[in-house]
Amino acid sequence: MDLSTRYLGLVLPNPLVVSASPLGEVVGNLCRMEDAGAAAVVLPSLFEEQITLESHHLDRHLSQGADSTAEALTYFPDLVHYRLGPDTYAEHVRRAKAAVGIPVIASLNGVSDGGWIDYARVIEQAGADALELNIYFIPTDPERTGEDVERMYIDLVRNVKSTVRIPVAVKLGHSFTALANVARRLDAAGADGLVLFNRFYQPDFDLETFDVRPHLTLSTSADLLLRLHWTAILYGHVRADLAVTGGVHTAEDVVKAMMAGARVAMMTSALLEYGIDHLTRVRHDLVAWMAAHDYDSLGQMHGSMSYRHVAQPAAFERANYMRTLGSFTLPPERFAVPPRRRR
Repeated sequence: MDLSTRYLGLVLPNPLVVSASPLGEVVGNLCRMEDAGAAAVVLPSLFEEQITLESHHLDRHLSQGADSTAEALTYFPDLVHYRLGPDTYAEHVRRAKAAVGIPVIASLNGVSDGGWIDYARVIEQAGADALELNIYFIPTDPERTGEDVERMYIDLVRNVKSTVRIPVAVKLGHSFTALANVARRLDAAGADGLVLFNRFYQPDFDLETFDVRPHLTLSTSADLLLRLHWTAILYGHVRADLAVTGGVHTAEDVVKAMMAGARVAMMTSALLEYGIDHLTRVRHDLVAWMAAHDYDSLGQMHGSMSYRHVAQPAAFERANYMRTLGSFTLPPERFAVPPRRRR
């Protein structure tokens, strides 16, 4: 059974890639991932704020007015004690490359053209096989337009591509007015891959302490549907490789991602929930599914359920929308209308 695929110019033995998570902070875990069947690993992100903090700019900014706005400072993480600082990150890349034989993809999380773009070169020199730009940005300024945000993304990718020679993937959120257009512009700016999608974690309100607290919910297979939708739309319209992340838990999820047009299926939540050895089960089940359905290779299914051959994808989507609404039947026993009494 040929499970091989290509992603970011890398030939991978299978499509199972471990996405960025705290699991990747320990080299021993990376070795276990390789042994369990991972074809590549994405290391945890190095955050722009950490690099800024190293030069004391952010530290000085946060210190100003601390007495008068102390409550506001609780919104910022303790970056000083974040487990992987800038200097440590490059060393972690080197140790990871020395420990495993599978590709190691570094991750940078930022929103500006700051010094962290230069740091991309340092990561490249440390031996990373590729770089993932995890652009996590919430446009809260009402004066900032959608075009401003999109231009920021495009410029960022173009500048990073001019800095490094290794392949660069962009991890996107889905909240763009015209996502297909943004994807094509990122493609034109040089992105080698598009990772769909980043999950913007929603904060919760603590009604006892009146504080905003982080709230992390692991993904489920239900989260995959949005990824399949846009992967199927973008397949064939961009040169960049497509990766699905978020909602990949089973072999069937992997098959769906491949049929939509993804080159790889990334997972983290499933490993946090079931353990790293879950990779072995997914790979085994993937082979079994392909054998049962007479597939000899992933190439046979790649993009087979995309919208590439649909003349009018928008009309196709509206038809599906109408069909979905029409397929729901109200249970008569719960929504039966009682006869009206005459007065």
